[in-house]
Amino acid sequence: MKPILLLVLAAGLSAMAAADVVTLKNGDRVTGAIVKADAKALTIHTDAMGDVAIARDAVATIAADQPLYLGLSDGQTVVGTVRTADANLQVSTQDTGSITLAPATVQTIRSQAEQTAYLAEIERYRNPGLLDLWSGGVDLGLSLTSGNSENLNFAFGGHAVRETKRDKTSFYFTEVYGRSQVAGITETTANAIRGGGRYEIFLNDRWTVFGFGDLEHDQFQQLDLRLVLGGGAGYYFIKNDRTEFQVFGGGDMNKEYFTDDVHRTSGEIMIGQGLSSKISDRFSFLERFAVFPNLSEGGEYRLTFDSSAVTTLNKWLAWHLTFSDRYLSNPVPGAESNDILFTTGLRVSFAR
Repeated sequence: MKPILLLVLAAGLSAMAAADVVTLKNGDRVTGAIVKADAKALTIHTDAMGDVAIARDAVATIAADQPLYLGLSDGQTVVGTVRTADANLQVSTQDTGSITLAPATVQTIRSQAEQTAYLAEIERYRNPGLLDLWSGGVDLGLSLTSGNSENLNFAFGGHAVRETKRDKTSFYFTEVYGRSQVAGITETTANAIRGGGRYEIFLNDRWTVFGFGDLEHDQFQQLDLRLVLGGGAGYYFIKNDRTEFQVFGGGDMNKEYFTDDVHRTSGEIMIGQGLSSKISDRFSFLERFAVFPNLSEGGEYRLTFDSSAVTTLNKWLAWHLTFSDRYLSNPVPGAESNDILFTTGLRVSFAR
C-alpha cells in the first residue's frame, strides 16, 4: 500500500477513534461529539446532521473520548472521559483515576465549550452589566375604517424587566388613542396614557422591599396628570421558574392634576397582589391588583387592576390580550369613576 494511502487511512482511523459514540436502546449508533445532556435529552454534534437531540431515556450507552464535565446531584463536578459499564458511568479522571457513577446522580453533562459558556453565564448573572439580562416586549394594535365614517383606533405599549439574584427592575408603558369622523365632525373617543417603573430588592428567597413610581393621563377622566411615588415590602408565597405569586403592602404619595385647575395631594396605603404564570411553553398569564385607601380623605380610595394573556407564536413574536382598569371613588364632577382599557395585537419580544 502506498505511503500516502496509509497516512489517509491512519488519519481516518484516528478520527473515528476520537469520536464519541451514543448507542440507543433500539441498537442504533450515533457518532460525533457529545455537546450536552440533562434529565430530558442528550445532544451530540454530527458531521452529517449537525446537532442531534436524543431523548435521555432512549440512550443505552455512551462512550466519550473527549473530556466531559459531569454535574452531580450533590453539587460536585467530575471531569474526564466517559464509558457506560454495567449500567453505570465509568469516568476516567486525570487527578483521581477511575470513578463509577450511578446515572441517577448525574444531573448534567457538558463538553468543554459548553462548560465554559455555562460558567460565563453564571458569572454574568452574578455581576451583570447595566444592559445585561433585560427582557420584554413592544405591543402594537391598530384598526382603521373609511367610507361613510372614518375611525382610527391605536394602541401602543411596552414593558421591560431585568432580574438578577439580588434585585428586579421593571418598566411599563401603555397608550390608547381613538378618533372618529362622521359627517365632517371629528371626535376623540379615547385618549389615555399609563406608565411607570418599580425597583425591587430581594432580602431572601421570599421577602423583598421595593420602590415605585407611576404616571397617568386620561382625557375622559379629566385627568391631566397623576403622579404616584411610594414603596413597601412584599412576600412571595410561590416563586419558581413557572409561577410567582406575591402579596405586598406599603404607602405612597399621590398628586393629581385635573382639568380646570383642580389639584389634589394625598397620602395613601397600598395593599395588593401579583401573579405571573407560565401555563405552558406557548401561553403565559400576568395579573396585578392593588387598592389604595386614602389617608388624607377618609373613606376615599383607588383601585388598579392589570392583566395580560400572551400566546407565543415564535421566539420573538406573540399575540397578547391586555386588560387594564382604574377606579377612582372620588372623581371630579362630570367624570366617571371607572376607566377600562382593553387592547389586543402583536407583541415583539426581546431578551438580552
